[in-house]
Amino acid sequence: MTMLDHPTDTRPPRPREQRRGELAKFLRARRARIRPEEVGLPPGVRRRTPGLRREELAQLAGVGVTWYTWLEQGRPINASGQVLDAIARALRLDGAEREHMFRLAGLEPGPPVDTQCPQLGPVVEAVLEQLDPMPAVVANSRYDLLRTNRSYDLLFPGAVRPATPDGRRNSMWCAFTVPACCNPFVNRDSELPRMVGVLRGAYGRHVGEPAWEAYIGALAGASAEFRALWERQDVAPPQDAHKVFRHAAVGELHFLAARLGVPATPDCHLLVYTPRTPQDRERMEWLHAHPDAAATDHRHGR
Repeated sequence: MTMLDHPTDTRPPRPREQRRGELAKFLRARRARIRPEEVGLPPGVRRRTPGLRREELAQLAGVGVTWYTWLEQGRPINASGQVLDAIARALRLDGAEREHMFRLAGLEPGPPVDTQCPQLGPVVEAVLEQLDPMPAVVANSRYDLLRTNRSYDLLFPGAVRPATPDGRRNSMWCAFTVPACCNPFVNRDSELPRMVGVLRGAYGRHVGEPAWEAYIGALAGASAEFRALWERQDVAPPQDAHKVFRHAAVGELHFLAARLGVPATPDCHLLVYTPRTPQDRERMEWLHAHPDAAATDHRHGR
């Protein structure tokens, strides 16, 4: 038998095939470094390999298990930037890792989808700064905190730290997962159902989007209270309102909250909290002068 009977292709892999192979290896390596308990999953006792299982990662990213398996196997399938962003968040990739993943997938790594408003410029930044001592934040319809001023950071230190499984700053996540003793919301019984109703209304514009589905699923898994409110299917419109928050150093603070649109960024808004009384303003000014004042009486191991 000669070599002609069984020809062997000795040509090196094409660049596209090589990129798919590198992408597959990269995804597997990054999945293996995530411990289940880091994303709110039980560690289990029958795990043969470190990290998350493929089906767990697919669930967190809001994509099909079979499709994700093919992606990790280097098969010739296409992935949109939106789907890759969902995978990047599920894998908890930093900026450099996300860019590397996009390059391997053959896509140009633009700004993360639905995690920031790229049109926000120096004018909005200046407005936020000048609003001090009034707390102000630019957020999207998923309650991700995109920009905050110093007053907001002082009033809600628990919310401005990355808290979601994929490392975002999110006020909804803070409202439902921070213990009641350390939670800034005073009127939880009325405020939290309203927030979920507003989220439900926004969700109607994003049904099926991987990032949204993963977010709702993770929050429902982390909070039985959120899950019960979400299942009620109540919808509420965004509206200006009287807000009451608690800070251990100064007590209760009352605000009038105004929600303002941000030009050219329909999914984002500017939320400004105006102190309702001179006493409330004085308390915010005191927080500015004492930035190290503890926001709660408990630390819970932090």
